[in-house]
Amino acid sequence: MDLTKAQKKLLDGSQARKVFLHGLAGTGKTTAGTLWLKNLLQDGIPGHQVLVYTPQRALALPYQRTLRESTPISHSLITTLTLGGLARRMVDLFWPLVSHHTGISDPDLPPNFLTLETAQYYMAHIVRPLIETEGLFGSLTINRNRIYSQILDNLNKAAIVGFPIQEICERLKSAWVGGIEQLNIYDDVQTCANRFRTFCLENNLLDFSLQVEIFREHLWPLPQCRDHLNETYRHLIVDNLEEDPPVSHDILRDWLPDFDSALMIFDEGAGYRFFLGADVESGFSLRKSCQEQVAFDQNLVNSRGIQQIKSGVINALSILQGHPEETPIPDSKFLKEALITPETNPRYFPSMVHWVADQIKALVDQGTSPGEIVVLAPFMPDVLRFTLTQQLDQLDIPHQSYRPSRSLRDEPAAQTMLTLAATAFPEWGLHPKRINLAAALMQVIDGLDLVRAQLLTAYIYHENNPQEPLAPFEAVPSEYRDRITYQVGERFERLRNWMLSVERSESFTLDFFMNRLFGEVLSQPGFNFHDDLDSGNTIASLIESIQKFRWAVGGHLPTDEVSLGKEYVQMVQDGVIAAQYVHTRENLDEDAVYLAPAYTFLISNRPVDVQFWLDIGSPSWYQRLNQPLTQPYVLNRHWKKGDLWDAENELTAAHRTLERLSLGLLNRCRKKIYLGMSELDVRGFENRGLLIRIFQHILQRAQRGQA
Repeated sequence: MDLTKAQKKLLDGSQARKVFLHGLAGTGKTTAGTLWLKNLLQDGIPGHQVLVYTPQRALALPYQRTLRESTPISHSLITTLTLGGLARRMVDLFWPLVSHHTGISDPDLPPNFLTLETAQYYMAHIVRPLIETEGLFGSLTINRNRIYSQILDNLNKAAIVGFPIQEICERLKSAWVGGIEQLNIYDDVQTCANRFRTFCLENNLLDFSLQVEIFREHLWPLPQCRDHLNETYRHLIVDNLEEDPPVSHDILRDWLPDFDSALMIFDEGAGYRFFLGADVESGFSLRKSCQEQVAFDQNLVNSRGIQQIKSGVINALSILQGHPEETPIPDSKFLKEALITPETNPRYFPSMVHWVADQIKALVDQGTSPGEIVVLAPFMPDVLRFTLTQQLDQLDIPHQSYRPSRSLRDEPAAQTMLTLAATAFPEWGLHPKRINLAAALMQVIDGLDLVRAQLLTAYIYHENNPQEPLAPFEAVPSEYRDRITYQVGERFERLRNWMLSVERSESFTLDFFMNRLFGEVLSQPGFNFHDDLDSGNTIASLIESIQKFRWAVGGHLPTDEVSLGKEYVQMVQDGVIAAQYVHTRENLDEDAVYLAPAYTFLISNRPVDVQFWLDIGSPSWYQRLNQPLTQPYVLNRHWKKGDLWDAENELTAAHRTLERLSLGLLNRCRKKIYLGMSELDVRGFENRGLLIRIFQHILQRAQRGQA
């Protein structure tokens, strides 16, 4: 590997020092971090003494990949942790020492750790009665699952910023400038947060916020905990320091003097996880705790054309923010090579998607690897994802999508399994609609389309029969059996007979049912899941979700194992659980077009040759999500008490978001940016956002310079 002078200088020196490494994306910081790790291990440092600390697990993948790809150190076992992982490990290990000081009702029993899903379930259990009987949140018209998730977000913010949960309402109200009804909503938020915390303490339940609080307040000051950590880890590598919350920085600041060596990597101009508590200022302050500061300033990614675009964006943003910064006028020749726009601006959203698909096809035909192409949007809604993937399928272009916020319940394979479970357990009373069962059968039975699936269910499905909702294939009139085909009928009978014959018992849980159904029937020849790895991964995630739900809920609510399955399915239908699941980026195909939300791509730290920015006229590129129950800018360590959040603050925040996002994407692009635009967005509204105006300014400025 050819290294820059700055990289060589960093790596050639002694590693028995503490270095703060900073620079923009694309300057080789993570590459230097992986080589720093490699040098440590090759110098004889045992792998188990090395801690790689990142804001989320996926950001540690380059370090794990380095171990696998280097033969001399391939058997080394390093530890990769996040703040949540560190807190959970220490709470689990030292629980007997601190349990009596936590407020838990039964400190002699082990704690029950909640996942995001089970925390939302319990939040729903607490908040739903308050909404229905006491009228809380009566003036809100948002989905209930958003209420539950935003209250949890407030609890998490309190833990990772470092203030008591009892101050949530006070902080939100102090910055509000609108009507009094919003103040009542904040009061309701505080009531629900307090009730949830009390419920957790009474039942030995630890959600993320309580885990972090216990670790921060009780375990971190404990000598036994610090001694254990110092004996275990002697060398530290922290990457993407700017994406961590301030409590994480507090811990690292205290811990840093105890390490034999440390490399702290800070990405300038980032902070993309701000809405999740990332604190750029707090992270940058850690430079004072290091012996040496190193800056990487040589961009190793951008072509000259992309550099021209970056210069133009900086100029346009400075004018937009009221402090013009003069930058060189873009060279129109290089700009035209790097910035591609439609010859005529499409009026409708589908036309833009067609243009994008055609351009991707042309790039692939010209030799660009599909793996070097990403398609980005502020969000990746189902209609955009479906339309674009359908176009790429027709053009035989491999593609993949990754949306961390996509609900597990939105995946067709998961929907199918839940529909079949509701059909197999008629005693639940959750009888699927006929069209839903038809869609499920179409998903699992090879050779069955939707029209024939609807014809089949019209005769074999008796929704109101609690004893035997599925009739045999013989119940279909003979003239229709020929249309459906006897081959499909035989496969349906295999599925039906299995569902009727499987033995039920007290220990027959929903996850056990799905495990056997998939393994014994749906993964066999004649069924569509036989060679579908993606569906198999989705079903594995669903089974894991059910298991964690059962472990967390069992024994804390008056439900038996069978009704726990019913409870799970109902919660999924309500959008309360199965909200998110881990989809490791290691499973992504390196030779396929990548479709993702812009922020998801940024966090992946992956440069590519070509980026498509879709719907650039949309204000969603920079506008804050409507979250009436929380406010990330106010629930922040740097927010001054007594300040009001007004329209000027909102506009300033939007400009900063746009700057962070656009320059972050450009820093990760080698050759070309394609701008997907249409006069009307997917909902039929006109597209007149700031991003499209910025690119218009760049193009006009280049034209004036050429003239």
